[in-house]
Amino acid sequence: MLKKNLLLFAFLILSIDTIHAQSYFGIEFPSNRKKKCGVYVTYFQQMPKEVRFSIEREKSNLYFTINSKEWFDKLFKNDDDGIAIDIVMRDSYVCSVEDYKEGQIRGLLLKPVYAKKLKTNVEQLKDGNYRVLVGRIPTTILKDELEYNILFLHHKILCRYYWIYELESYPWELLDMGLYLDSITYNPKIIKPVGSKSFSVKYKTLSFKIPFEKNKSEYLKKDIKPLYDSLRLTNFTIKKINIRAYSSIEGSTQRNLILQKQRAASIAKALQTYQKPTIITEVYSSENWVEFLNDIGHTKYENLKSLPKAEIKEKVVGDFAKELEPILKNHRKAVVTLFLEKKDTYKNNPVKKLISLFNSSMAEGTFEKAANIQNSIFNKLKESQLDPSILNKMEIPKRVSNAPLLYKNSVFKYMMNQSNLFMAYQELKDLEKLVPNNGRVKYNLIVLKLLFWNWYQTDGVVENYSYQEIRNLKKYGIPKVLIDRMLVNYHILEAKRLMQIKEYAKKDASVSFILENYKKIPLSDNDYLSLAQFLSHYANTKEAANLLDKRARSIDVSEDLLFYYLNLTIIHKDLTHSLDYRTILLNAVNMDKKRFCKLFNSIEKGGVTFQILSDDYLKKTYCENCNNK
Repeated sequence: MLKKNLLLFAFLILSIDTIHAQSYFGIEFPSNRKKKCGVYVTYFQQMPKEVRFSIEREKSNLYFTINSKEWFDKLFKNDDDGIAIDIVMRDSYVCSVEDYKEGQIRGLLLKPVYAKKLKTNVEQLKDGNYRVLVGRIPTTILKDELEYNILFLHHKILCRYYWIYELESYPWELLDMGLYLDSITYNPKIIKPVGSKSFSVKYKTLSFKIPFEKNKSEYLKKDIKPLYDSLRLTNFTIKKINIRAYSSIEGSTQRNLILQKQRAASIAKALQTYQKPTIITEVYSSENWVEFLNDIGHTKYENLKSLPKAEIKEKVVGDFAKELEPILKNHRKAVVTLFLEKKDTYKNNPVKKLISLFNSSMAEGTFEKAANIQNSIFNKLKESQLDPSILNKMEIPKRVSNAPLLYKNSVFKYMMNQSNLFMAYQELKDLEKLVPNNGRVKYNLIVLKLLFWNWYQTDGVVENYSYQEIRNLKKYGIPKVLIDRMLVNYHILEAKRLMQIKEYAKKDASVSFILENYKKIPLSDNDYLSLAQFLSHYANTKEAANLLDKRARSIDVSEDLLFYYLNLTIIHKDLTHSLDYRTILLNAVNMDKKRFCKLFNSIEKGGVTFQILSDDYLKKTYCENCNNK
């Protein structure tokens, strides 16, 4: 299962330099680890980052799992090399327990298992991993919330202590390259945690920020005028509105919530008057802690950043609130995103009639009219979910002048149903013979090739599919930004292939290309999230966190991106103790408190790890915002 794989892939090394000599099952806890564990520690330092291991539970049984038999044998080379499991209980980390002190063992230590027994009982799994039973959970704590840390023993000396943590899983995709219809049309999947399947057409979008006056919920005409003006200049209708309404942090939270809802409602009402079709409206509201904490940084008010939210609210009243007003006034606003769909002149006609009208227009030679009818048919198919094979009834003579209509039909068949990928590819290959210099046809063909390679993991594709074919698109008028995005995707797929054949150095070269070139490309939050998930999947978690860092500090960051960033970083104390990180934590609380609190659950209950509550800084934030005994 994917969740188990991610658990296998991610781990954190804890220092044991402070562990004092004490005996557990004859295990020695050295004060000088470097002297007694030098050679063994070198094994870990030399271990490729692609080698992953974890502890997996089946009922009461605990298994050590690793994806490399070579490194399994290295770790347990001597008779007195082995493993012991430290079973850690959640009850030690609740908010009511103050000043929790970590000892050399965090929970209940199980009896060690040494090399002879490990090598005798190791088994290979169907997925290529290896596992061996290393302990059983006592019946007295079977129903408790538990986690399992690993002690690696060399000559019965504790040389490495590993604290396992979990990364939330997302199905990483290629960066959205789009496909040419009338222009580049993007059609991304909505990225959700594994197990949720959803799909959405990405419409043209417009985003605006609308300020509000203090204690006012109605927008000013002059503030919303740019939005109206943009709509008048476009030939689009509003399909959906996403409104993020923010109040400044001072005052009653309950009053602020009412203001936020009123502000969102006033905007939605105004936009609905623009058209008759009902607009789907999504509203998100919160106090604007993110920009408040960002804006007081490097000012004389910076000391507020370290205080709990309740204390900040107590201080930001009266004259002090007036003093802060030049900062606070910028935080009362709504961020509005409009999802627009092109107006459809033929909207009220059924599909069969539209096909008849299309064929008549083609016979009459009225190409522009035929193109508009074709787009109307596409809209109908999207709404009705009819079988896209109905497009085959459209009579389009195979002429050079009709190439745009032909490639649009082929591409749309794929966009409606991804199982049509190969059929669409073959149709475009035939069309390429008719228009060998048409850049849009060539671009769409390469996109479909890359998608085919990604989904079907066809061996040998990369050898037969050169960089030059992508680079040559420049000759046919394809914009450089699209070519750069395609080259990044090429290396994503190449890294995937090289990982499968364990060519780690070459895989790292492809990853390096991606890290050097993704900044050249405009990325959506979905793109950032997919790219970060890709990097994490191939053991580049630090690079993944760096990739998301700037976006995670933005007020308009997507929820999934923000929480994935927290998954990547929340176990690193050098980050979590910074005042800037508090801003990110509070942004997550504002977006989804339940999801934020879940981060601190045990791995088995969908959390990162409850052991991060040993960090006093994180524990204060958790206990301030989450219900806990």
